[in-house]
Amino acid sequence: MAQFAPPSCVLAVDDSPVSRKLLEHALAEEPYRVVFACDGAEALHLLEVHRPALIITDWMLPDLTGPELCREIRARQRENYTYIILLTSNAEKEQIVEGLAAGADDYLTKPFDRLELLARIGVGCRTVQLHREVAAKNRQLEELVRTDHLTGLPNRRAVEEYAERQLRSAARHKFEFWLVLADLDEFKKVNDEYGHAAGDAALKKFAKVLKANTRAADFCGRLGGDEFVLAISHVERQDIGNVVEKLRADLAAENYPWEGRGARVSASFGVAGFFGGTAPSLEELLAQADRALYEAKQARRHRVQAGEAEHEAEARKG
Repeated sequence: MAQFAPPSCVLAVDDSPVSRKLLEHALAEEPYRVVFACDGAEALHLLEVHRPALIITDWMLPDLTGPELCREIRARQRENYTYIILLTSNAEKEQIVEGLAAGADDYLTKPFDRLELLARIGVGCRTVQLHREVAAKNRQLEELVRTDHLTGLPNRRAVEEYAERQLRSAARHKFEFWLVLADLDEFKKVNDEYGHAAGDAALKKFAKVLKANTRAADFCGRLGGDEFVLAISHVERQDIGNVVEKLRADLAAENYPWEGRGARVSASFGVAGFFGGTAPSLEELLAQADRALYEAKQARRHRVQAGEAEHEAEARKG
């Protein structure tokens, strides 16, 4: 697992100047940056500003109780976990259970012993660090689930999730959205003549060219086999052909030195777009691009074919 620096920021919440001073002295020689709040509202504000790893809060505050503050913190948390220690002068079991049920991780009775406080803070810091490591591992796994292992591009699942969002946004904000399907020409011949290692190299090379031609605001990925997709937005209808033609030309210019011989690989492209009116579903747009790709393959390969939008076809019939 990744190594993280130990959590360092501690937020102490107490309306008593004496209690705050005691906490300050207790942590003065420790490697923690301590931030103080006098009530629940200030604590919630500082939580957003400083993102403390650990909070030590008194049970009674001017505006909230300790359990109420715990519930508010848990309701607001999304990713970063905050460890909460409740300070209370009441050691009755019912009150302790209430605090833990509200979201506190630990409790300490007043007046506290400095060494016990430091020990409990140490437990909290280790817990927070473990949460961070697990969260990082989960993010890595989530990325793997959405990544094509051969090319390193987003896979079909990731492409569809992105395209769905962009298509909805295009309909809402009225901007152009295009799907470009690309298929390597005679890919089976590459595998048969040069071997599957050469075929994999061709796919990786195409992925590299595709990524180089993808703007930061756009998205590209591998659907499977030798089929790739590029999602493009905010490009005028009259310009999309030039964008895809550049991609086709860049791919065709690549040289593949296999077995001491230079070889070329070309691709065909099918383009479908939404540029106003009623937005089609993603499935409809993909099917439209797929039909255009089929036409490009049937014609003579190594070309860009634009599909006719369904609403345009209906208009022509009318």
